Amino acid sequence: MRRLPPLASLEAFDAAARLGSFLAAAEALAITPSAVSHRIRALETALGLRLFERRHRSIVLTETGATYHAAIGPAIDALAHATARLQGEGHRSLALSVAPAFGRAWLVERLAAYQTQQPGVEFSLSTSTRLDPIQRGEADLAIRFVDQLPGGLNGWKLFDETVFPVCQPAQAEQLRAPADLLRARLLRHPLLSWPAWFAAAGVSLSQAPEGPRYDDGALMLDACAAGQGVALATSTLAAPWLANGKLVRPFAIELAQGSYHLIAAPGAHDKPWVIAFARWLCSAAHQAGAASRAA
Repeated sequence: MRRLPPLASLEAFDAAARLGSFLAAAEALAITPSAVSHRIRALETALGLRLFERRHRSIVLTETGATYHAAIGPAIDALAHATARLQGEGHRSLALSVAPAFGRAWLVERLAAYQTQQPGVEFSLSTSTRLDPIQRGEADLAIRFVDQLPGGLNGWKLFDETVFPVCQPAQAEQLRAPADLLRARLLRHPLLSWPAWFAAAGVSLSQAPEGPRYDDGALMLDACAAGQGVALATSTLAAPWLANGKLVRPFAIELAQGSYHLIAAPGAHDKPWVIAFARWLCSAAHQAGAASRAA
């Protein structure tokens, strides 16, 4: 008989090693951080070795842990892919509902990379900012900008967001202080709060700002780049416009507001290829967040 550690412990160890924290591993596996810690501690006890150095609010693989993960990581991936192929032979479809602006600014490029790795998964993409598609079972997974997971639904946090004003470079030259925005044309999105940003900037408001309202964040930023006003944008959505110079940040003040979550339909866990994609996307989000913080 081959003696192998419990698969749940190996899965928790692999997730923590890839994502760099017990919390991120818990979100990827849809379990609690304490469950991740318990499974890894059980694995360390079974092996008689320390796999992680536990530091204040962080973990680091030991040399032994790094060597062990390099050996078992590919094996776990192979198991996941073999299971997905076996259970999904004939037809492996994945319906994904995504907020339109997020799909354009962040998801599309990464989704193309995954489809190259897993050509057997047939993706069906739709756009929405509502929860109806996931609640009615029309989508296996949905990506939404929310403060927390809606009640009764399971999923994973991809990353937290910050918001800040953006505008054309020429308009930024006319803005000397945050209070100058009170005289500007402000573009609004229903999920982003101008009053909250003004409060963070120390500007008192006598009434809520008015201005054109856009349900599509990408359309709002296109309008902003065309000189229609100043927009409040998330860092993820604004990145392409900031990178090409069409928009700039007139002020450095930013506000933590909301998070992007990957939400699973009730039956998603019965489809291994859906959960495999969810874990891959969580890992991609974690890596993107780490790269952004390093920059």
